[in-house]
Amino acid sequence: MAHTLKLTADVLTQLDITAAQQLIDSLIEKGTLLDSDVRLAFDIDFPRDPTDPRELSEIPEIRLWFIRLDATYPWLPFVLDWEAGELGRYAAMLVPHQFSPKDGIRYNPEALEIFVMNKIFVVANWLQQQGVQQMTRLKFMTQMLGYEIDDGLFDLLLS
Repeated sequence: MAHTLKLTADVLTQLDITAAQQLIDSLIEKGTLLDSDVRLAFDIDFPRDPTDPRELSEIPEIRLWFIRLDATYPWLPFVLDWEAGELGRYAAMLVPHQFSPKDGIRYNPEALEIFVMNKIFVVANWLQQQGVQQMTRLKFMTQMLGYEIDDGLFDLLLS
């Protein structure tokens, strides 16, 4: 089941993650957060000047909100709606990049590598805390970001 968080200009500029916390915490309390059909998405409603060429991920107020959310729930990329492009958009909020109309998002390679490795460590630890020993979905998450991680790394993390 997809859950969409509506992010308005007020929510973003006030760094108000209350609605996100309520949704995520309720899924945790119900024990459904890790269900295979639970996915989170964001509907960003941020008014902009039509002549402003920036992408949403290039607007400081929006990026800062996502940084705060990530600091609170560093494992959140794992439960995003990857098929709807939420993982790429989430990464763009946190990883330095450039946008090209021709090529799309071009992440800073070193920054993306650090982001991916950080998420591997954070998510693997969080999954173990949840009693999950299977890292297949985590490995798929890294592949979605363009990284092929050797199973040996996951074996190290589980030992």
